[in-house]
Amino acid sequence: MSANAATLPDALAAATEHQPRARLALGAALAAGPAHAYLFRGPRGAGKRAAARAFAAEILATGAADPEAARRRALLDPSPHPDLVWLAPRGSQHLVEEVREQVIRAAAYRPFEGASRMFVIEQAEAMREESQNALLKTLEEPPEFDHLLLLSAEPEALLETITSRCQEVSFAALPPEAAAEALAGEGSAEEVAAAARLAGGDVERARFLLSEPGRRLRDEAEALARTAADPDGGGAPWRALLEGAESAGAEAEREARARLEDVDAGRPRSAREIGEEARRVGRRRRTEALDLGLELCAAWLRDLGAVAAGAPEVVLTRDRIEELTREAAGLDPARPRRCVELVQDTRRRLDLNVSEELALEALFFRLQRTLRPPGAAV
Repeated sequence: MSANAATLPDALAAATEHQPRARLALGAALAAGPAHAYLFRGPRGAGKRAAARAFAAEILATGAADPEAARRRALLDPSPHPDLVWLAPRGSQHLVEEVREQVIRAAAYRPFEGASRMFVIEQAEAMREESQNALLKTLEEPPEFDHLLLLSAEPEALLETITSRCQEVSFAALPPEAAAEALAGEGSAEEVAAAARLAGGDVERARFLLSEPGRRLRDEAEALARTAADPDGGGAPWRALLEGAESAGAEAEREARARLEDVDAGRPRSAREIGEEARRVGRRRRTEALDLGLELCAAWLRDLGAVAAGAPEVVLTRDRIEELTREAAGLDPARPRRCVELVQDTRRRLDLNVSEELALEALFFRLQRTLRPPGAAV
């Protein structure tokens, strides 16, 4: 491979634009020949996923009969490349059997194309200890054609025996200013800045918040908190979050199915394979959308408490400072702060696969009791 830290391929250069340490490490790896196992560690939104896909694409392009075609297919999400296995958790955990079947056992098979096979485990910290222990043998005695990438925002949750067998590539949190710069022109300056802050510097997530579905999700999340605080508010505003998540998941499933059915994209897949992969993508998007909705609700409540406490300078949603100021008038800042804890508790409950509808309904009533003035109807 002829790559170095200064002349990275376009996709990898773009993915590591704000990650100089990762750029240097991955450029050196491509120049010298990649190791068998890597741990990409860093906070959510730091660009680990995009960098892993671009890095995997370069490895798979090497030795391929048509490097450009191999690279293009590997960069698609989901990818139809037969030598790229990308495993994301279902809900809050990786299923043990999926890790065994799709990574551990599959690692023994030679590449369908080219010289390498790539196995990427997203949110590796979601693997149970049983899965991690089973993965050890693959890490200790990997076939020469296999490369494994673990992505983790919480590497301390991984066994030391796992991390010690991986070369670590560190990613730092992106400053919101970098995300706002990348999104300039996709909304008003205030809206772009707010999306970047709400996304914690995650460009992909911030871009979603600036899209029509993202704007709608943000409105629905804030409506949940506002209705809970309104003495005259009623209904079930939390249902909009569920419906929005369902819609996002269905759209992601349709898009994934269309990409996987593209007969020119690579090895033809059976209808069952296409259906399973598309549904997996849809479930992941649905879970992410619902969690993001609750995160946005918590952000609004956090900002409401900040304004009520006389600290508007720390507000994330500064594009809605007028609404926050109006609703914070006379409000005890301890109330919205307590509500943030209630929302975060609900997010943890959903990770345990409790009923989403019941959990959201319970959250709404708890928010009502906490936010509404004493004596107000609930």
